Amino acid sequence: MGPCEISIRSALEKDGIMSFAQFMELALYSPGSGYYETHAKTIGRAGDYFTSVSVGTVFGDCLAIAIAQDWALANRGETWSLVEAGAHDGRLALDVLNSLKRRFPQLYESVHYRIIEPSETRRSWQSATLSEHRGRFSHLVRVNDLPKVRGVFLSNELFDAFPVYRFAWSCERRDWRELGVSERNGQLVGCELDSPTLDFDAAVLAAGLSLPQELLSVLPEGLVLELCPAAAAYWKTLANAFERGLLIAIDYGMGSDEWIRPERTSGTARAYSGHVASSDLLVNPGAQDLTAHVNFGALELAGREVGFRTVRWERQGVFLSSIARDAERTGLALGWDGAELRQFKTLVHPQHLGHSFRVLIQQK
Repeated sequence: MGPCEISIRSALEKDGIMSFAQFMELALYSPGSGYYETHAKTIGRAGDYFTSVSVGTVFGDCLAIAIAQDWALANRGETWSLVEAGAHDGRLALDVLNSLKRRFPQLYESVHYRIIEPSETRRSWQSATLSEHRGRFSHLVRVNDLPKVRGVFLSNELFDAFPVYRFAWSCERRDWRELGVSERNGQLVGCELDSPTLDFDAAVLAAGLSLPQELLSVLPEGLVLELCPAAAAYWKTLANAFERGLLIAIDYGMGSDEWIRPERTSGTARAYSGHVASSDLLVNPGAQDLTAHVNFGALELAGREVGFRTVRWERQGVFLSSIARDAERTGLALGWDGAELRQFKTLVHPQHLGHSFRVLIQQK
């Protein structure tokens, strides 16, 4: 039994039961034992999963070009902020800053890169990765610490790691029951909670979801619906801190109108270890990644409430391809070699990363 599982079982001793969101929080973020606290090399061939960042430097190069052309160059002469959350070991920040320094040196000199990172462990990883850009970046512990800024917020695979609440539909009772975690015969097991820990109706409304009787009448027994109010709250807090700029979220997920499907019975939460996906979410807490699809519709609603409008909502392949085309049209030579061109193809190909990842950009 690992240290993370010990902390989860200790938390269960009080009530004998916890929400899945609490379990996911502990499994991923327990100080000193959670997955993201103890696994520095989770990404890439030797880790548990691939990301666009692990493909190579081209992803960060594309984002730097887009940021420079879509926002920063339109506000030339202004000191501006690049804000990232979910930076893990700082690799994406490094690729973006390297690209800005190489392609847009004057712009690089005017940027301050802020990383929102609550974990002291990950802050140390990021500082080591970004040592060559010392003085150009700084850390904030919480999103609430972000001052009023003008610039760009960037996240890649941030919101899929936010803990989700899981509810299952009962055809017999005609209602939703929250799913949780308990212990039986020395094992962590799933269960139903007698009393929900989340206001289901309010969370559904905030997520932009519609549950008409016509839909409920065709839902299969036990269909799992996942809700993540913390993601929308985080996005709204970010948006409130920006006087002007762009908010960019890249992740795998769906819009609100795609969220509930009768054929998707088990929800979207998955565990990843050694590049193998599993639906066994409770095994080896702290030793495997836990993730769930992002409801981009909920983020979009949160941004609109504070004055942001959606300017892009598309597949990653479409987004990155448009960046390359715009660069060529404006005379910016990409200068990618053969290996970098292969990276780009992996990032945009629909059978690789181009289709499964979505991009939401809102502007104020």
